[in-house]
Amino acid sequence: MKINVKKLVIVSLLVVSVLWVSSSAAFADNGIATLKETSKAFSSVAKRVTPAVVSVKVEKSISGGGQVNPHGYGSPFDEEFMKRFFGPQYRQRTPQPQQKRVGQGSGFIISSDGYILSNNHVVGNADKITVVLNDGRAFKAKLVGADPPSDVALIKIEADDLPVVKLGDSDKLEVGDWAIAVGNPYGLSATLTVGVVSAKGRNNLQIVGDGAGFEDFIQTDAAINPGNSGGPLLNIDGEAIGLNTAIFSQSGGYQGIGFAIPINMAKSVKDQLLKTGKVVRGFVGIRGDEVDPKLAKAMGLENTRAIQILDVVEGTPADKAGLKAGDIILKLDGKDVTGWSAFRNRIAMKAPGTKIVLLVQRESKPKSIKVTIGSLDEGMELANKNQPSAEYGFQVQELTRELASKFGYEGLGGVLVSGVESGSDAERAGLADGMLILRVGRSRVRVNSVEEFNAAFDRSR
Repeated sequence: MKINVKKLVIVSLLVVSVLWVSSSAAFADNGIATLKETSKAFSSVAKRVTPAVVSVKVEKSISGGGQVNPHGYGSPFDEEFMKRFFGPQYRQRTPQPQQKRVGQGSGFIISSDGYILSNNHVVGNADKITVVLNDGRAFKAKLVGADPPSDVALIKIEADDLPVVKLGDSDKLEVGDWAIAVGNPYGLSATLTVGVVSAKGRNNLQIVGDGAGFEDFIQTDAAINPGNSGGPLLNIDGEAIGLNTAIFSQSGGYQGIGFAIPINMAKSVKDQLLKTGKVVRGFVGIRGDEVDPKLAKAMGLENTRAIQILDVVEGTPADKAGLKAGDIILKLDGKDVTGWSAFRNRIAMKAPGTKIVLLVQRESKPKSIKVTIGSLDEGMELANKNQPSAEYGFQVQELTRELASKFGYEGLGGVLVSGVESGSDAERAGLADGMLILRVGRSRVRVNSVEEFNAAFDRSR
């Protein structure tokens, strides 16, 4: 049999071409189909959730005047909050003897009988709160409770059979997950924007609680603008996984970085506000810091996912449990400790009386220590009592070997300044975090521990 090689090659090429064209067409169709399905998912979320997202309008009478804020830029009433977010371009109007200031933010309904989550900085200081539903109905709202350290607030309107936003689980979030923000930016109601979760566990931003709040923010590039505060951040299933709170901006508008309170934190705060109208936080009584690579290597740790105890406050749960300055905390109830702020948040979210187990490393040996959580309010009173310097606006801690190395104080004694309150006598006198106190009082008593410092400071007053 004679084979025509030329015809065979041509036929083969034609078959390959047909297969390639068919494959490309199928690929293109599949890509478009996928995009269409994604678009339908977003549309579905919008239809289900938008009716439960509300506009929150607030009013407050202010002596001394200020800028009227119709769109909820930052806090409706707090000039410093607004300056912190929007920089020197924010300008206060000429003060007036008395004026009514207004603001606008967002919120979302979490129960059919009218409970609504929003931000403390939106509703916390308002004289009057008005909620406008997506269907145009307006209701006067009452403040059930607000928690400045977390910036979460709960309000209530008298209505029934309302649409609700289902609350999700923010602990299941992964960087790269879809993130959908719904709210009223610049007063434009029912606005939906889409992006992804760009980071988790953002803290030390000093956004809430005058810099002493509990921060564990979800970061997203879904467009969040002034007026979005208090609205939900949603996953692709339409569940709230965050409470939109703040933006990072040098212009006052969207720059790709927004922050939301994890919904699990908001739920914990909400439950307490609903039950008692206030939030009681857990406390153990230590001051800690991150473990840097140098310390991790010196302590024989595999990584820096741990914290070091700098000081243990006398009489606190940590002291009673036997924790010591210099201990390295590796795990809390079997889960890794990722940093000081995250550890502090986890403790704060636990109810007083809760028993926890800490895995610590002491002198290169692991040790499990059981601690019974105390109340933060009682703990702070005890800490202030044990530190007479607190009434002047600063605190100190032991100078450990690691801290001496970190700050360049090797070979020196003294105690380290660990916190200075803004606007305090201590700040005015020039004290700052990281300073080393060697001597106290007119007699210049040498101090080498917190106990010696407290005694000398108490005498010197």
